[in-house]
Amino acid sequence: MTTVPTSTDEPAAPAEKREYEKPVLSIGVPVGVVVLVAVLSQIPVLVNRVFYYWDDSAAQFLPMWYRLGQRLLSGDFPLLLDTEAWIGGNLTAEAMFGVWNPVNLLNYVLVANFDDLASAGAVVKAEFLVILALGVYFLAREYGASRWACSAVAVAMPFSGFTLYFEASIWIAGLMAFAWVPHFWWAARKLARGRIGTIWPFLFGALCVTVGNPYGLLGVGLVLLVLMIEFRARKAVVRLFALGATVGGVALLVFLPLLGNSKVSWRNSKELFNNTQLVPSLQDYLSSSLPSHVPDIHSFSTISVRMTFPAMYLAWFVVPLLAWLDWSVLRQRWRQLLGVLVIGGVYLVATLGPSNFWMFRWPLRLVEYFYLAVMVLFAVLLSAGLRRDHLRRRAWTTVGALAVTAYLSFSSWPKIAAWHIVSVLLLGVLVALSVIVFRRWGSRPLVAVLHVGTAAALLLQVVWFPINRDVAPYGFPSSVAELKTFASRYPGTMVQVADRDPVIYRGKGQFLEPDTAVWRDILFGNVYRVAGVDTTTSYSGMGFKPFHKALCLNDYGGAKVRECPGDTFANLWAPTEAGVPLADLIKVRTIVVQRALIDSPHVPPGWTVAERTNFVTVLRRVRDMPDWGSARLSRTTPGMKVVEDAMPAQHKESVAFERGAARGPLSLTFARLNWPGYKATVDGRPVEVRNGPGGLVTVDLPADVSAGRLNLTWTPPGLWIGLAGAAAGLLAALVLTVLQRRGPGAKAGNPG
Repeated sequence: MTTVPTSTDEPAAPAEKREYEKPVLSIGVPVGVVVLVAVLSQIPVLVNRVFYYWDDSAAQFLPMWYRLGQRLLSGDFPLLLDTEAWIGGNLTAEAMFGVWNPVNLLNYVLVANFDDLASAGAVVKAEFLVILALGVYFLAREYGASRWACSAVAVAMPFSGFTLYFEASIWIAGLMAFAWVPHFWWAARKLARGRIGTIWPFLFGALCVTVGNPYGLLGVGLVLLVLMIEFRARKAVVRLFALGATVGGVALLVFLPLLGNSKVSWRNSKELFNNTQLVPSLQDYLSSSLPSHVPDIHSFSTISVRMTFPAMYLAWFVVPLLAWLDWSVLRQRWRQLLGVLVIGGVYLVATLGPSNFWMFRWPLRLVEYFYLAVMVLFAVLLSAGLRRDHLRRRAWTTVGALAVTAYLSFSSWPKIAAWHIVSVLLLGVLVALSVIVFRRWGSRPLVAVLHVGTAAALLLQVVWFPINRDVAPYGFPSSVAELKTFASRYPGTMVQVADRDPVIYRGKGQFLEPDTAVWRDILFGNVYRVAGVDTTTSYSGMGFKPFHKALCLNDYGGAKVRECPGDTFANLWAPTEAGVPLADLIKVRTIVVQRALIDSPHVPPGWTVAERTNFVTVLRRVRDMPDWGSARLSRTTPGMKVVEDAMPAQHKESVAFERGAARGPLSLTFARLNWPGYKATVDGRPVEVRNGPGGLVTVDLPADVSAGRLNLTWTPPGLWIGLAGAAAGLLAALVLTVLQRRGPGAKAGNPG
């Protein structure tokens, strides 16, 4: 009966004569991986300049990164709140901007120095593709794979279909989290073996968690759990448990604000259901090596029958070379590979699960985590070299695998049959070349063939599928100078009454190429943040329900025309409990109305038509509002006198007031959303902060107060607990590392 070894030191792999294991290559191979991935990551840009500036990356991430970078350059830190972004301005609750992640912050400063957001996206995303590749390389090395095999899977993994077309192109927060997972896995396993101190996996885990993506947190937790199964020795389990506690302290800092805002957010669903959206099937994995295979997966379009790009692609060599691998390696080393096998199995099952499960939706997002385990196993198998026996049998098996792949791909989308033929021929030539090269010259020339094939497959894919068309093809301007012209056209707080559907959709879910001329007048999401326009049009992953209900907005700041056409504009002028319309309470100076929704909007008293183009009518306030400076106070009880209204930071405001001629109760309303965490004091005396119209911050002053200073501050829910948890985690990791270095049997590991 066999049992899992209890030693924390993993038994060495069977000794083999490998010329590529010379120490001189210890640094050279990882450097080569970095260079090759950095170069290959620019191929999509050569075909499509805005490949990395697409959908959510264009509407949400890059514009906000630019704005956050500007704030950092001006010395504004920490980045807790952006009042000018309204529903998208709760930076800590949104989590996905990773405002506690030092690498993210450095990248925001970098983006703020670019004149073109598409170029900035290409640089930052190439950086994280490189980080991912290095993580895959070191992780595969940790499991005993050879350097040349590790380089092959490390270079291929960043250009797998989902990672490239979804994570890198649009959902960059997912890539940022995923890129750190293999680094954490590698370091945590070395910690379990006693080769490094706790501080290193802690840092990688902290970088992963502080990105703010829940899939990264899930990956960290699963890795720790599986390593505890792989290493049963008490000392290893204690190390891993302590590591989990330290990283968990950082997780409190990131996710407590999100949970604390759940009562005002729409993103608090705990539903479990399956509408088949972005749910792959086992059949889709059979064609994961064919560059032209487009899987039958229901996407975002209501009439979608398949995806529009190779979402399930992994690497050209995985399926074709299966028949040439030495599978006896798994029988010999299954105990050492137990963690990889379990993680791969868990993620495989998860990818086939329901479309929505608590905070997690769209199982396709988990495919890359499954592929990570597959690539590690493949590198271990490939390290033993290709089999030299039963040549004819293996050749026919490969032919059969390619035939099945070709048939499945043709069945999925017959229209591109010519591409399938080219892909199958390419794979056939590459497999034959791989076998011949290995049999004659060995491993080093073989890895060159693998890399050339990866580059060739990538080039074909970006030519055939230059973009992910399953998402919104906004086509926003990427020029910072062009975007900044909106600041002078739309001064002050701006409300935009517009919807993207008439611009980029037709019928039910059929995507159109947007008319880029419209972006001279209308923007959506966070794009206005580049110009510094104070606007209710912003992108939010969590929302603020009272404000959304009041103005009938959606998650990217547009009007919900299908649910309440015209209500966004009408609700601006509806009477409120404060005695003035919402347009006054949020200090609106400019209103932009899409003519496709309301061709001739009513012009209220005190307003004028400042501009009228083919796409919009622009209204501007001509009657002045009370001038209390540049802070957020918008309404007081009639007769009150405001001596001073100052805003030293986005999350702080101070108002000096006098009762003046006011009678009865006194109250103040601010052009701020009442996110959980606001507190107010009058001369040090606590007073209640409540929801005003639209969920705006409203403070009722005590009846016995006739003059004083109101101090309003906002602290994200759980901030101090999170900071204490993160600090305790860091301190504990440092202490544990010192103790581990002084302990008996301490060893130094070499990742290369």
